[in-house]
Amino acid sequence: MARRKKGELPSGSIRRQIYDHSELVFDEFGKPIIDPKTGKQKKKRVYISVTADTRQEADLAKAELRAGKKKHQKPCSLTLYEAIDDYISSSDAILSPSTIRGYRTIQRNAFSSIMHMPISDLSNTVLRDAVNAECKRTTGKKNPKPISSKTVINEYGLLSSVLNMYAPDIDRSVKLPQKEHNKHEISTPDVIYDIVKGTDIELPVMLAMWLSFTESEILGLTKSKSISSDGRYITIKEVLVKDADGNTVVKNKGKQPARDRTLRIPEYIKGLIDQVNTDQLVTISGTALSKRFNRIIKKAEIPHMTFHDLRHVNASVMSLLKVPDKYAQERGGWHSDHIMKSVYQQTFSSERAAVDEQIDNYFNEILITDKDEKRKQEKYQCWLTLFDRNDNKKNQALFLKFCKENEIEL
Repeated sequence: MARRKKGELPSGSIRRQIYDHSELVFDEFGKPIIDPKTGKQKKKRVYISVTADTRQEADLAKAELRAGKKKHQKPCSLTLYEAIDDYISSSDAILSPSTIRGYRTIQRNAFSSIMHMPISDLSNTVLRDAVNAECKRTTGKKNPKPISSKTVINEYGLLSSVLNMYAPDIDRSVKLPQKEHNKHEISTPDVIYDIVKGTDIELPVMLAMWLSFTESEILGLTKSKSISSDGRYITIKEVLVKDADGNTVVKNKGKQPARDRTLRIPEYIKGLIDQVNTDQLVTISGTALSKRFNRIIKKAEIPHMTFHDLRHVNASVMSLLKVPDKYAQERGGWHSDHIMKSVYQQTFSSERAAVDEQIDNYFNEILITDKDEKRKQEKYQCWLTLFDRNDNKKNQALFLKFCKENEIEL
């Protein structure tokens, strides 16, 4: 029996295939199948087949299809709004609640001129006009302001991904606005410390400014899960975010692998944590935290800054102290191209410990304004060095006992 040539069917006809699109893969229970190499949901390639009596005819049909001269696929009947629904539903087990919330916000507010238009009616010209109109959209009732270029770029990123799945033939190469680089003035740590000291948000502000924790990371901190057994280190174990319905959701990992980091707890922050009576370190909501911080900033009459800007303050301090990039990125959680499996050992190497000491000394110097407290801290550090001890609660108590027995004034 003669062996069939490539593309030849049992009937003798010739088949040619052209890649059309990819579809997400699910198991028999409807759960996404994850590729262990990439961590993303697997996809299968879908092809369009054409058959003809001869190889020449099959090759011609394939060429016509590839050139777009012949329609072999029905235009998508979904509206853009419905396609976004499908896009979210196909990956809702993989996307984070906050990402889905952002997609829903775009779906409700962005590109109103085309959001309810059938995808089959979209074209490069229509998309270009829609982007132009979106750049003019304003937000805010009392003082309407144009939306930022970053917002437009992020919105179009979602549209581009959706169209790539449901209408890959549409030319999506539209000119987008350039990203803005608006740098506003941020206050120095001592100024911020002075206005938050003794307030009910002093702890979250110090965690953000000193340790570079984000709002969602701070809200997820608990004594039972985040703080080490010896009370010396704090680890990002969980974060609190809002889903599409505005409900608070607990996530057991950060947005990026590098966000799951461990830092040494400075003595000053340790004292603030000890005053907290609940397991959760910060019990107010993210909205309440931001509003209270904004009120304090406004009352102090210093340049406006957001709670997230406290991470910029931390980054500026590390730049001022010439902290090496490697350690700055580890402390801030900005390194996103690797999974930090061995970060604990790297983080607490002698070099990294020196960086921690340098940053803690800086903050201690400008924040602890009480001279008596400074003197007490200096004596305590000398005592630790003299007796070759580590800082912990037991040694703090022994130090006080030592001073009392030897009539040393603190």
